[in-house]
Amino acid sequence: MSICDDGRMGVGGFTEAAKAGARPSHALRNRHVRSNRKRNDLWDFVWVFYSVFFFIEPIARHNRAYWIEFAVFYTIFLAIYSGLIFTHKRWQQYSLLAAMGVLGVLYFPKNNAIAGTFIYISAFIPFVTESLVISVGTMAVVSITVVIEGLLLHISPWGWGFGAVFSLIVGGTNVIAAQRVRASAKLQMAHEEIEQLAKVAERERIARDLHDVLGHTLSVIVLKSELAGRLFERDPKRAAAEIADVEMISRKALGEVREAIRGYRAEGLAAELKRAHSTLDAAGVTLVCEEKPPVLNPAVESVVSLVVREAVTNIVRHAQASRCSMTFSAQNGHSSLVIEDDGRGGVRTEGNGLRGMRERIEALGGKFAVDGSQGTRLTILLPKDTHAIETKQ
Repeated sequence: MSICDDGRMGVGGFTEAAKAGARPSHALRNRHVRSNRKRNDLWDFVWVFYSVFFFIEPIARHNRAYWIEFAVFYTIFLAIYSGLIFTHKRWQQYSLLAAMGVLGVLYFPKNNAIAGTFIYISAFIPFVTESLVISVGTMAVVSITVVIEGLLLHISPWGWGFGAVFSLIVGGTNVIAAQRVRASAKLQMAHEEIEQLAKVAERERIARDLHDVLGHTLSVIVLKSELAGRLFERDPKRAAAEIADVEMISRKALGEVREAIRGYRAEGLAAELKRAHSTLDAAGVTLVCEEKPPVLNPAVESVVSLVVREAVTNIVRHAQASRCSMTFSAQNGHSSLVIEDDGRGGVRTEGNGLRGMRERIEALGGKFAVDGSQGTRLTILLPKDTHAIETKQ
């Protein structure tokens, strides 16, 4: 039965581009991009403010033709800048940065303040790529290009020196900012994955608990109901007693389900063995268990109790056995339990029950083995330090 800090361009720079570059996972990236893209994209336009320096030369010249030429340049610059913000495909971002570099090289001789376009390139590149080599290499190429063009065209050192130095400063700062943003995105992804794994593990635990609790109890109810049906005409009193047992077990099952949901197992191994004796006796199976169960710590005892319950359920359902033995032993600090029946055996694959038992025992650090060659033999070996500390009365 199965019941089963926001980075920004400039000194702070481009959060979403950084997350796209980090690519911790497509799902995580897409979720963050959808939730924050609009707010971040609009905020990134704040850094256009630094292009105010581009207007110094046109204002100083008072020349209409120059203004028209500058307007064309600035329109193209804004289009490239907007594309870099709203585009999240890597090859498009590289193409736009290259276009901005060509634009800067062409217009730099006419307006020395246009060296600021090279600073924008250095500011963007750390958020476009994860590669430190590409980022540093781009910043170096940008700075060298500004210096070479300034020297060849005999531009004032103030003109090309500003662009070269600040390209390195702003770019270097953004490399650090981009790494922090990527690290934050990966950490967030790790937290979400851990949370998801915890949810999956909890669902599996609940599924195992319900399988162990309800699988056993419902099997007993079915068994007693069938027995009551056979006895109804020839022995009404015993049939009534069996029906009364069905009612009692059903009520107890409700309590067990509630306990399972709360994660409690209050009765312990001794009570489970007593229940196993009653269940097997009703199924016509003789239970032999001479040794007293060991005193285990509560967590281990809960697991062993569930293993005993599932083993008994399997015997009643599938084994067609007449005898079952349970043997407890302790050696070198280890505790072991062997559950053996004389049924048909032949276990080839593990179903939900056996798999649940194995997972529980292995989660404690123990070992679980199944032998179906002659009947079915379950061997459970518990690790050391599973015994409870007995206190003096």
